[in-house]
Amino acid sequence: MKIAIASDHAGFLLKTEIIKYIGSLGHEVEDFGTDSEESMDYPDTIAPAAGAVAQGKADRGIVICGSGIGASIVANKVSGIRAALCSDAYDAEYSRLHNDSNVIVFGARKITAQTAVTMLDKWLNTEFEGGRHQRRVDKIANLESNNELNC
Repeated sequence: MKIAIASDHAGFLLKTEIIKYIGSLGHEVEDFGTDSEESMDYPDTIAPAAGAVAQGKADRGIVICGSGIGASIVANKVSGIRAALCSDAYDAEYSRLHNDSNVIVFGARKITAQTAVTMLDKWLNTEFEGGRHQRRVDKIANLESNNELNC
């Protein structure tokens, strides 16, 4: 699996640990930056990583900022992205099962590297359940493309 990854300065150290872990699993990782803990604007790295997923250049994405909130907002502005801010394994698993999330978001100031690894294991190994959940994902896609939900 090819995984796009990006962070801001607050997420840089966690991103570095995650890249090592993902690589050890045999996945290909494309790092969209940042490359240090020097202050920067998270949309500059998060948007291109989410774009790679939306364009099919990566299978999934991981984005990280201090709280995860800014990264989540940016990623979800990219058409075709269903980014889920996760804080535990349950969030990670159900974001895949029920929402078919294609980007996972972490708040580096809120979780440990071990928690991130536990969540990634669930997220990477959980398939979308489909069924009634597909109808809901389709409504999200409709909202995104037509700016109306049609419920």
